[in-house]
Amino acid sequence: MLSHFLSAFVTLFVVIDPPGCAPIFAGLTGGASARQRRGMALRSTFIAALILFAFALIGEPLLKVLGISLDAFRIAGGIMLFLIALEMVFEKRTQKREERASKVAHSPEPVEDISVFPMAMPMIAGPGSIASAMLLMGRSHGLTEHATVLAALGAVLMLMVLALLAAGTIMRAVGPRVEGVITRLLGVLLAALAAQYVVDGVGGAFR
Repeated sequence: MLSHFLSAFVTLFVVIDPPGCAPIFAGLTGGASARQRRGMALRSTFIAALILFAFALIGEPLLKVLGISLDAFRIAGGIMLFLIALEMVFEKRTQKREERASKVAHSPEPVEDISVFPMAMPMIAGPGSIASAMLLMGRSHGLTEHATVLAALGAVLMLMVLALLAAGTIMRAVGPRVEGVITRLLGVLLAALAAQYVVDGVGGAFR
């Protein structure tokens, strides 16, 4: 049970990346009051949670309706996560997030609330995190393992709330160099997990 929780937690933590979202959130809400930042942090995480839990619970039935096997989704999801891992190792993912945030921040029309876009989607509930939630639920068997994955998802989202609420403090405490090292290490770990998804998918397809 504990190993299953840790595996799901690490995968979701690396993909959702609360520490990586915190500085982006801080940059987008620089002109907001403490109360407004708190409200946007809670709303963005809540909206992302609804999306991720929905896909985790109904993702597999949806695949069946579309005629897509779970093994095919494992292979596709593993490849997608591997590409994300490469971006993390070479710091491309952080650069893309900052560029996306900069476009929103410098939009000709002032953005008052960034809860839905870009924070909830695609920064928290993006393609990688949605695929991860569905893959983890697909690899689980029985009510207990499914509940374990959902608990891991809930724990990561709770960390996301804390990271967004403490975004300013995190930016001061963790310098860009330390953040870069952590991002690269997590990227290598995610690459290994993604490879395992592909191996499981290929093995299941041939069986």
